[in-house]
Amino acid sequence: MSMSPHTPRRPLAPGSQVGPRELTPVLGPPVPVPDPGRLVHLQFRRFAGCPVCNLHLRSVVLRHTEIEAAGIREVVVFHSPAEELRRHVTDLPFAVVADPDKRLYAEFGVEAAPRALLDPRVWGPIVRAVLRSSWAMLCGREHGPATRPHGGRTGLPADFLIAADGSVLAAKYGEHAYDQWPVEELLQLANAARRTTPLR
Repeated sequence: MSMSPHTPRRPLAPGSQVGPRELTPVLGPPVPVPDPGRLVHLQFRRFAGCPVCNLHLRSVVLRHTEIEAAGIREVVVFHSPAEELRRHVTDLPFAVVADPDKRLYAEFGVEAAPRALLDPRVWGPIVRAVLRSSWAMLCGREHGPATRPHGGRTGLPADFLIAADGSVLAAKYGEHAYDQWPVEELLQLANAARRTTPLR
């Protein structure tokens, strides 16, 4: 029986293989995944304007030069339509991809669950994220999310570090909405990967 594009596959693990494709960001030229010259950090986030996602992505923006210097290309996927997502990402220095049909989410085994917001470990980040986003919106630096976000509010994050040959070097499936690699862990994973699999 063929798999529906919306049916999540089994989670990917180190050693899994990602087939080559080009992803089209909402702004900028297509990006190859895998990238023949760099590691790819493929992030799956939630909906456009998600305060919790924005809190994490700002930490990535602050250290993006350092991330690039480590040979990593950031590619971030949201399950919002491109026209809705575009106005939220104009100041981000990396590729942001719209996947409103959740085809990539299904391919990479990224799911949604109520624990995204109900896990007590996310409550502190939610408070910080809402306060930060509320202030940014008051100052005109950010737009608020839709009242009913496309794809819902219970998406879980996921992170994948993908080598130039398409092999998954590391993977993380979040247990709640703010459970993703911090930048320091990403850099450590990349350093470890570079020692065992030199970039071409």
